[in-house]
Formats: sequence, C-alpha cells, structure tokens
Amino acid sequence: MNKWIFATGMMVMISLSTMAQKRGGERPSAEERAKRTTERIAETLSLTEAQKKQILDINLEYAKKNEAEMAERKAEMEARKAEMEAKRDELKAQDAKIQAVLTEEQRAKWTEIKAERMDDRRRGRPNAQIEGDPRRGRRGGN
Repeated sequence: MNKWIFATGMMVMISLSTMAQKRGGERPSAEERAKRTTERIAETLSLTEAQKKQILDINLEYAKKNEAEMAERKAEMEARKAEMEAKRDELKAQDAKIQAVLTEEQRAKWTEIKAERMDDRRRGRPNAQIEGDPRRGRRGGN
C-alpha cells in the first residue's frame, strides 16, 4: 500500500512539473491538477469509480499541500529580495556619506578600490580586502 501511494505521489509530482513547464506562467488550480492526474492514473490502471474517488482525494490533498508550500516559498523569496534591495539602498547611502567626507583625490582612490573589490568578487574571491587595512591583513591572502 505504501509503495502504491509513493508511486502515485511520484506520478503527481512528475505530471505537475511537466504541466508547469508546458504552460509557462499560467498554473492550473490544485483541483484541476488533481483531476488530470487522477484521470491519467485511472486510464493507465483501469480504476473503478470507487478507486478513482479515493485517488482523487489523495491527489487533491497533495496538490493543495504542494500549492501551499509553493506559495510559502514564493513569499520567502519576495521577502529576501526586498531585504536585499533594502541592504543595497543602505550601502548606497553609506557610500554617499563617505564620498561627501573625502577629498576629490580620496574619492578617486575610493572608487578605484571599490571597483577592484567588485572585480575580486566576480573572480570568486569574496573575502578580498582593502589594501592597508591593519585589521584584515594584506590584500590577496598574503
């Protein structure tokens, strides 16, 4: 029985991912997905009407559960995105304040240092340090 439920669940997941890829951004409701999956299973296994109803109930339960989980993940991703944008804005404000304190020559040097640090991050050196910072040691890991 457990293997059968597992196999049904796998079929549901496979069919859901296939349907999601085919339809693009438009996603059918949990009820529609459960009905389609049940019809495929019923056709493949020649289910009785009683079995179809039981399988539909199972598929609907898991389709609703998956839908809720996806909504939760989407909300988490949106919250993370908003958090990253807020942090980016904060860093821009910090940089603007730093720039206001520096002389023209220091600003040019500061801009150069930031560009080097961005380049280091792009090359896979996320811990690139500012040259001459006694707390962090020498630049380049030496």
